[in-house]
Amino acid sequence: MKSSRLLVLVLGLILMSGATLPAFAQEPDAPRPIAALDSVWMEQLTWMEIRDAIASGKTTAFILTGGVEANGPYIPTGKHNYVLEAAGEAMARRLGNVLIVPILRYEPGQPATSTSPGSVVLSDATYKAVLTDMATSLKAQGFKNIVLMGDSGGNQTRMEEVTETLSAQWDSESTAIHFVPEYYATKRIIDEETIPGLGIVEEPEGLHDSYRITSVLLAAHGPKIIRFDQRVAAGKASINGISINPPDKTIEIGKKNMELRVDHAVAAIEKAIGKRSSDQRN
Repeated sequence: MKSSRLLVLVLGLILMSGATLPAFAQEPDAPRPIAALDSVWMEQLTWMEIRDAIASGKTTAFILTGGVEANGPYIPTGKHNYVLEAAGEAMARRLGNVLIVPILRYEPGQPATSTSPGSVVLSDATYKAVLTDMATSLKAQGFKNIVLMGDSGGNQTRMEEVTETLSAQWDSESTAIHFVPEYYATKRIIDEETIPGLGIVEEPEGLHDSYRITSVLLAAHGPKIIRFDQRVAAGKASINGISINPPDKTIEIGKKNMELRVDHAVAAIEKAIGKRSSDQRN
């Protein structure tokens, strides 16, 4: 208590004397004192690193949406978020001019009826408001293109609605917003063409799980995330009738699956941004 009173007294004397307290934030144009971290994730960067990255041409921002939900007994509730960590990094590196905001890790839904353990959802109104505020913040910081992509099917419609609303409100000559459904849609190509083309035919077990997602998680994050050791010990090292052992084979397929998604998404992003540039010239 005495120390608190002393602090108040000292601050009061400083203010009465006309002295100024040191500013908390540095000047917006202050030079960066050290080399920048090599990262595409804004939450890992300092404000100076983000400022300088934008100034150097990294003027495209990704808003990626995942979710937490029941996914069967072998993979985590946050599978979509884990996939996005790998996919987002790969897409941003491929394009070269991208920074990524923290992943929106929740899906739209009905909070009052979200009774499955671990499933946390946002109401439609809240979800759209969060996306709107995220995009608007990025526009204010000077990003020229804002790209929305989601790893969960439940996110697609709301992202598209927010994109349409903001596109109508914004002056596209300064900032454009794009919804890229191709990232999510590629999952169907993998399930219906790529994996069967490898001679792998799944028999769904009704677990909200698949060989595709298992292979991608294993390739991106290692065996722990899919409980590989525990599954081997329990004689459960398979999904939908397909063995995930040996892991090297599954990892190789997972890498191919991820590469296909990245290829399709990057092509769609470049097309969307290129169309915007063409429209401006015309």
